[in-house]
Amino acid sequence: MSNLLILDDPDDWRLAIPGASVVSARTYLTDPAYGEWRSIKAFNLCSSFRYQSLGYYVSLLAEARGHKPLPLVSTMEDLQSQKLVRLITGSLDGLVQKSLAPIKSDAFDLSIYFGRNVATRYDALSHRLFSLLQAPLLRARFERCDERWTLRSVRPIAPRDVPPHHHASLLEAARAYFTGHVRPAPRRAPPRFDLAILHDPDNPEPPSNPSAMRKFEKAARGAGLEPAFITRADLARLPEFDALFIRDTTFANHYTYRFSRQAAAAGLVVIDDPDSILKCNNKVYLAELLARHRLPAPRTLMVHRDNVEQIIPALGLPCVLKQPDSSFSIGVTKAESEQELFEKVAALLKKSDLIVAQEFIPTEFDWRVGILDRKPLFVCKYFMAAGHWQIVRHDGTQAGYAEGAVRAMPVAEAPGDVVKTALRATNLIGDGLYGVDIKQVGNRCCIIEVNDNPNIDAGNEDGVLKDALYREIMGSFARRVEARKRVAA
Repeated sequence: MSNLLILDDPDDWRLAIPGASVVSARTYLTDPAYGEWRSIKAFNLCSSFRYQSLGYYVSLLAEARGHKPLPLVSTMEDLQSQKLVRLITGSLDGLVQKSLAPIKSDAFDLSIYFGRNVATRYDALSHRLFSLLQAPLLRARFERCDERWTLRSVRPIAPRDVPPHHHASLLEAARAYFTGHVRPAPRRAPPRFDLAILHDPDNPEPPSNPSAMRKFEKAARGAGLEPAFITRADLARLPEFDALFIRDTTFANHYTYRFSRQAAAAGLVVIDDPDSILKCNNKVYLAELLARHRLPAPRTLMVHRDNVEQIIPALGLPCVLKQPDSSFSIGVTKAESEQELFEKVAALLKKSDLIVAQEFIPTEFDWRVGILDRKPLFVCKYFMAAGHWQIVRHDGTQAGYAEGAVRAMPVAEAPGDVVKTALRATNLIGDGLYGVDIKQVGNRCCIIEVNDNPNIDAGNEDGVLKDALYREIMGSFARRVEARKRVAA
């Protein structure tokens, strides 16, 4: 496997490592040739991992391309929350006290280069921190109070932040890492058997209506789970539970992701799991993933500031523009004219370095295929809102909000190509609960969205299975918790 070092500016890396190539982040993201590379391990050494920065997209697209990035996008999200970092690394207290005992000062910065430190006496601590928070270059801050050391923060650093007198140690650590692999430490599942259902009582458009939530509660008890409805104020309660079911609208840069990530770190069964939230909530990732695996989708162009002029020749007008983390028709817009296109693209690029443009495919309805545990669960037709091109119409006012009709149908009666296409898409994401939106024109099926956290409303998606739909989902939780308990035992 070849090693690819990706930086904002390749001149920041002046260390020659056999078997490693250096490329700029922008080239890696925009040159289609890199999408064809195989057997690559991508080392993301960008200066910023903030949400929707170039560094963020390097790891996101590397995951879609199968390039095994370091760090993963989930690690980037972890490192944004120092509270979560301290939770993940809480098991290292004994090693921290032992390693730092000889230090006389009350503060200490530990530089970690591919799991090593310049001083070999700190290698054990460096290796453990790197195993839990896999980023190539890290700096951990420790402070001493009442004769005990406490980890205050762990942050990624860029090559330019490595002092020149550390370059030899960095080179040695990188070479050593490229000849092996460090695996993250396993995490134990907690011993209790309870289900937390995360919801937002103030969300005007929740993924499940109140009647559906009551049905989930009843089905959970029938499956041997004790449900408890929690809100964003209950993050500290997660260790009380065996599983977490998120029934609020999920976003990557959002409290729902923090709940999911912290629950997964604590060993809970989680739907939606953090990887599914990250992948399904970013249209750039999905576009790259579908293209790499040759799954049918509308003609698509990943747009950045240097290729805006290619949109009309590639897709024509009208076309659809998508903010990478758009959902429920919000952040998705249609451009009818050249002037409108350029204005809307400019506005979207102020929020994200990459956006998605797709051909416009008008249809009377979208198929929605619900999938759980890699099997079809339900199929619906989502009709467009009256007089609108999307299933939901938003204009910023209550009176202007409208949804199209939803009609459920038996899975066996849905077109086979639609169901098979949806399964192929979700199998690339995971084994959780998903909703796949597909447009069908004649014999052509096009995947529009792969959604985590799909809508399940009483009276809509349960139109065929009725209460059995809720029993299936709660039964999956019960089976997952039981399986995890057997492994732990």
